[in-house]
Amino acid sequence: MKKLIYLVLILLVAGLGLLYYYRIEYPKLPDLVDELDRRIEARNEKLISAEIIASELDLVSDLIDHNLAISRQDSLAQGASLDFLEYMTGLIQDRSIVLVSLEPDMRSASRHDYVRASYDIVVECTYTEFGELLNDIEKSNRLITMEEFKMDNQIGNVGRRGQRAWDSHSFVFTISTLTLIKQSS
Repeated sequence: MKKLIYLVLILLVAGLGLLYYYRIEYPKLPDLVDELDRRIEARNEKLISAEIIASELDLVSDLIDHNLAISRQDSLAQGASLDFLEYMTGLIQDRSIVLVSLEPDMRSASRHDYVRASYDIVVECTYTEFGELLNDIEKSNRLITMEEFKMDNQIGNVGRRGQRAWDSHSFVFTISTLTLIKQSS
């Protein structure tokens, strides 16, 4: 009988201990874990934001590096930059677009802190090829602005020997590059 009482007491103490643990101690642990998860998530969001800002700063510094001239005599600041002309002809040739003309426009705007150089371009291509060319120009590291474009879609020029194909159109457009001039201190 004594053994039975000890056994019941041990079971009662163990049961009360388990009841205390599951009613009082255990609910605190998931709350603590949830709070720590929320803190980790907030810190991860801050880390991701910092990484995005850092990558954008890299893009901005690249953009400045490719568009900053030391002085007005720098080749980048010249109205008809040979490097830019080669870049544009390379883009046009990579797309297998017919280049009719690519001429620097001599009316470049110049101020003490920047130089804007314009280029008149005439190409013959399809709508899709023209859109892809504009997309490539937009992805350039140079600051380039599309000033205007016109499309010649005359039916009389299609199909004759030596003329353009039926789905090809003549696009005349003007783009401008912007070159920043470093200010001497």
